[in-house]
Amino acid sequence: MIRTSIIIFTILFSCISQADEITTDLRPSDPIGISQVVMKSMPVAVQNLLQYAMSNEGVIYHKGGTTPEKGFDCSGFVRYVFDQVQGVTLPHSAQALSQIGDRIKTTDLLPGDLVFFRFMRSTISHVGIYLGNNEFIHASSTRTGSVVISNLTDSYWAKHFALIRRLDFPTVDSVARSDSLPSASTFHLESSLPSLSNN
Repeated sequence: MIRTSIIIFTILFSCISQADEITTDLRPSDPIGISQVVMKSMPVAVQNLLQYAMSNEGVIYHKGGTTPEKGFDCSGFVRYVFDQVQGVTLPHSAQALSQIGDRIKTTDLLPGDLVFFRFMRSTISHVGIYLGNNEFIHASSTRTGSVVISNLTDSYWAKHFALIRRLDFPTVDSVARSDSLPSASTFHLESSLPSLSNN
């Protein structure tokens, strides 16, 4: 009787172990939401920018803030990411940022573009970095008070959406610099674009 029980236990344990191995084999090797096809089609400079921006998700919001240690405001976050990844110095003002680069139609919106919002009729007062799939990352003073990912089609952001700007990336990507950048755990990159109107 004891011997029979041991044999049955051994068989069951073996089946459970094999099931665990099968489950492990079926798990995707890449984080959910990343499209390798889309990633590989992007310039390395854009990939680095998005990955570095995502690595700062959760950093607290701080008015006038320009570093992860002290916190970010919206333009301070954008300025910091571009400085760290591209080595360029941008103005620390959403209004000033909205004056540089090329203005882009919503139908041409691509990951890495800057998206701007207007909360008062004539002043640009908020900026974020577009990730794809209608999502953008930004330092938000509302709701969470930190660097977060939001959706352009959310009624709040759609209501205040103003314009898009694209900054030129270097023609030669810095491989050496990208090796030292932290990588993000997940981010969403798809080809779908928001149906928003430029005000």
